[in-house]
Amino acid sequence: MVTIRQLQGSSMRGIVFFLAPVMVFAGFAVAKAAEPAAAPPIKLAVFPFELEDFSAAAAYIQPDDVDREQLRLSTEEARRLIAESGRYQLVDVGAANDEAAKAGKLHDCGGCEAKIAAGLNADRSMIGIVTRISRTDYAVTYKIRDVQSGTLVDVEQTDLRAGDNLAWSRGARWLIQRRMLEKAN
Repeated sequence: MVTIRQLQGSSMRGIVFFLAPVMVFAGFAVAKAAEPAAAPPIKLAVFPFELEDFSAAAAYIQPDDVDREQLRLSTEEARRLIAESGRYQLVDVGAANDEAAKAGKLHDCGGCEAKIAAGLNADRSMIGIVTRISRTDYAVTYKIRDVQSGTLVDVEQTDLRAGDNLAWSRGARWLIQRRMLEKAN
């Protein structure tokens, strides 16, 4: 024969076994609701890398197919790393209809890339510049601007010594990985 006290004890254990998981789940739901939502990725217009040649030979030797290919590879490497980070959404810059952009002269336009990027619905613009100091010394730089104000929000540079233009994409990769993506923009 089962007593009332035994029924009450087993009912209480059943309620506890039922309510405990519900309370744990409710606690997780409240904690999750209190977490801030992840910020949406920043829309970034990454323009093709450009060559700025200050070498003694610049007046005599124009940029060639090898230079153009290394600039393309540097741009691709930067875009790949930026896109993979998840912090940025790349904006297609192919639709840019600006003479400075078409001529590869954004590094000389005083920040006009921000206005171009704003027209592409980007939040920020980025230009990459390979500066040839001599035929073996280079600097790779990126500049990021806020498209609304045109203000520089980030500028970083790395030097390449005793190298050649094949090192440009390595310089771009180092800058993106070690400078841009390590920052909490």
